[in-house]
Amino acid sequence: MSVIRFAGGRSIRYRPRALLVGAGCILLALAVGVLSIGSGDYPMSPSDVLSTLLGNGSPAEDFIVNELRLPRLVTALLVGAALALAGALFQTLVRNPLGSPDILGFTQGASVGALLVVVTGGSSLALACGAVVGGIVTGAAIYALAWRNGVHGHRLVMVGIGAAAILTGINGYLLTKAQLMDAARAVLWLTGSLDGRGWQDALPLLIAMAVIAPVVLLGCGRALQMIEMGDEAAGALGIRVERLRLVLLAAAVLLASLAAAAAGPVSFVALTAPQLAKRLTRAPGPNLLPSMCTGAALLVTADWAAQQLFTGHQLPVGVLTGVLGGGYLIWLLATERRAGRI
Repeated sequence: MSVIRFAGGRSIRYRPRALLVGAGCILLALAVGVLSIGSGDYPMSPSDVLSTLLGNGSPAEDFIVNELRLPRLVTALLVGAALALAGALFQTLVRNPLGSPDILGFTQGASVGALLVVVTGGSSLALACGAVVGGIVTGAAIYALAWRNGVHGHRLVMVGIGAAAILTGINGYLLTKAQLMDAARAVLWLTGSLDGRGWQDALPLLIAMAVIAPVVLLGCGRALQMIEMGDEAAGALGIRVERLRLVLLAAAVLLASLAAAAAGPVSFVALTAPQLAKRLTRAPGPNLLPSMCTGAALLVTADWAAQQLFTGHQLPVGVLTGVLGGGYLIWLLATERRAGRI
């Protein structure tokens, strides 16, 4: 642990390894992003991509890079960072490595909101709004059902898993009620895809991240470390545990819902990114900033790999994250069982 001291007695504590991990993940995400922008039906070399980004490309290259491919990359970076931050918050608050919006029902709630819009024939903008509303309503319902003189992490996990099962059944029913073309569009969205994403998809999530991330990182990081010691210990140190938990759960649900609105319910990024960041940094605590950087790198890399795996055909990124994340979940469950925690 290192400390930077400022005038007036204020200081910032940081872990050099955590900063290195975060910087390495960002560099990886940007490098893969340049390769991703340069791939496609109109291939470009990395030098041509960088030249175009700096304003020195031809009109055709400028259109392809800045209007068609760069919005997809920015959306991937934001969605990956938002899901990872939401996952890190959930896992810290419930003190369980299985805590993520995929498993606790919040993503399924966003999907219900989106599918209701699809069944009623709504537009793409209405679909995104439906996903946000569905996620927020689900979050409020799960919190209310889990409340009993406070919200215990284990109880929140159990209620969330039950809610996820119910909402998955509702999603299946809504798909049967949709028209054939609408159902095909809904299935693609439910898989999680970055194809065709524009600046209008990235902007709401960019605004949310610009507001929520600094508040969580700068204002709540130390309190989260205290909550990891237990509610009683955190309360004895002056932390208003339930108030903080409610605020951070609301932030995590909003981030997960906006990420789903931007790219669909991309699975397992929120589960794997915080755990991967913790293993890379080898540091206790929530590791919020490294988790965000890891999530961004993970989703950008997965999206680039999904574009390259099959010639002439692009996989939705949610397919690849689902396959890899499912394997990781099995490994995590086996590890937790060997450790005697489940």
